[in-house]
Amino acid sequence: MMKLIAAFAAASAMALTLQGCTAAGAVAGGAIGHEVSDGSAAGTIGGAAVGGIIGHEIGKD
Repeated sequence: MMKLIAAFAAASAMALTLQGCTAAGAVAGGAIGHEVSDGSAAGTIGGAAVGGIIGHEIGKD
């Protein structure tokens, strides 16, 4: 559970730092999803999708 909390905290910090870059959000989300799911392909793809969405939404003005 701590690994999941740390991953979400890292994703939030990265999203704020990157100021909404969709591609960077997808990369960060994929990396976090890979780590949280212990290398699962579904976890990596899911993390990339969520990261891309978060990056896109943060980038809206």
